[in-house]
Amino acid sequence: MIRKAGPLHDQIANMDACIRCGLCLSACPTYQITLMEEESPRGRIAAARALADGAIALTPDVIAHQRSCLLCEACTAICPAGFRMEDMGIALRNEIRQRAGSGGGLALRLALRGPLAHPWQLRLLSRSIWLYQRSGLRWLLRHSGALRLLRLRRADRLLPAMPARFFVAKGQHWPPSGDAAAGAPRIGLLAGCVMSTALSGVDFATARVLAAAGCEVIVVAGQGCCGSLAAHNGFVAEARQRARRTIDAFEREQLDAIVVNAAGCGAAMKGYGHLLANDASYRARAPAFSAKVRDLSEFLAERPSFTRAARRVDATVTYQEPCHLAHAQRIRSAPRTLLEAVPGLRLVEMAESAMCCGSAGVYNLTQGESADALLERKLDNALATGAEIIVTANPGCQLQLAAGLAARGSGVRVMHLAEVLDLARDVED
Repeated sequence: MIRKAGPLHDQIANMDACIRCGLCLSACPTYQITLMEEESPRGRIAAARALADGAIALTPDVIAHQRSCLLCEACTAICPAGFRMEDMGIALRNEIRQRAGSGGGLALRLALRGPLAHPWQLRLLSRSIWLYQRSGLRWLLRHSGALRLLRLRRADRLLPAMPARFFVAKGQHWPPSGDAAAGAPRIGLLAGCVMSTALSGVDFATARVLAAAGCEVIVVAGQGCCGSLAAHNGFVAEARQRARRTIDAFEREQLDAIVVNAAGCGAAMKGYGHLLANDASYRARAPAFSAKVRDLSEFLAERPSFTRAARRVDATVTYQEPCHLAHAQRIRSAPRTLLEAVPGLRLVEMAESAMCCGSAGVYNLTQGESADALLERKLDNALATGAEIIVTANPGCQLQLAAGLAARGSGVRVMHLAEVLDLARDVED
C-alpha cells in the first residue's frame, strides 16, 4: 500500500522518471567499485520506490545501501530521463530519520545543532583543535594507541594543520570600504564553515582575488552554515533554517552577485528555491537569492579582464573536479579556463577527473571503506599525470586528497583554485 504522506512519497514522480536504461552505471562511483546493482542509481531508485509503495520494509540492509550513496549527482548529470538523485536521496534520508530514527550518528547530530549552527561555536572547536595539534596532545594520543581505542584515527588523519587566524564574517570589505572603484560590482562572499576555519587561507585568497578582479567584496555579517550538510544527512528542517538565515543575512546588502568558493555550498544555495518552495515567506525570495549565486570560477570566467595580466606561476598542475561543481552545477570549463590563463602554468588532465574522490561531506567518516577505495583510485589517476599540484575547488575534496597524499608520503600538494589564482594576482599586497 502506498504511503499517502512523507518526504519520499513526494518523490514518486521523480522516481518514476527512471527508465532503467543503465547509462548511470558508467558514472556511479559506488557501482564502479562494487559492481553491485544495489549500489547503483537504478538499484537505489527501485528500492526507494518499493519502500514508498510499502512493498518492502525499511530494513538495515535497505538503509545501508541508501546511505552508501555519495549524492555526487553523476547519475543526474548523465540521466536522459531527467531523474534527480539528490532530491530523492535527501527525501529518503529524511524519511529514514522519521521512520527509523537513524540520523547518521550522535556526533553528527550534535555538530549540526551545535558548531555548524553557531559560527562562534565552530571557531571555539577549531581553536581547541589548534591547541590539540600544537600542545603535544596529538602526538601523545597517536603514539599511545588512544586514537585507535576511541575510533578517532580516521577523523584525526583528515584534520589539516589548523591555522592560527580564522576568516570571521563581520561585514568587512576588500578593498577597504570606500576604496573600491566607482561602479565596481558589489560581491557578497560566503565565508563557509570549514573554509572560514580549517581552510581560512582559501577565504582570504578568494577575497584578494575578487578585489584584484575589480570587485568590492563584502563578507556579510550574520551569515553562517548554508545548510548543505544538514540536507544531505536528512535534517531537512535544519537545512531550511540555515537557508533562511543565509538569505536574511545577504539580503541586507545590495549585492550584484554572491560568490561561493565551496562547490557543495554553491550547489545548495542555488537550490534554495526548491528547498523553500513551500515556505510562503521565502517562496519568491529564495529563487531571487539563488539567481545571484555564482561559483568563484564561474564568476571570474565571466570577467575576461581578470585573465589579462597575471604573475607567472611555473608549475605543472592537474585538476580534480568536485562533484557538486561538475555534476550539480554543470561547471567544468571555467576552472580550466582560469588555470590555462596563468602564465607558466601547465595543466595536465587526469583520467576520471569528475569521479568522486570519496569525501562527500562526512562520507569519508561514515563510509570509510568506500571512501578509501575512491580516494586511492583518484590519487592513482592524479599522480599518473606527473603534476606537482592537484587543484580542486571544494573543501572536502581538498582535505580528502591532502590526507591521502600524506598517507602515501607524497610530496605533491593540494591547492584550492583560489590559492593558485592568488599566486597569479597582478597586484601588490
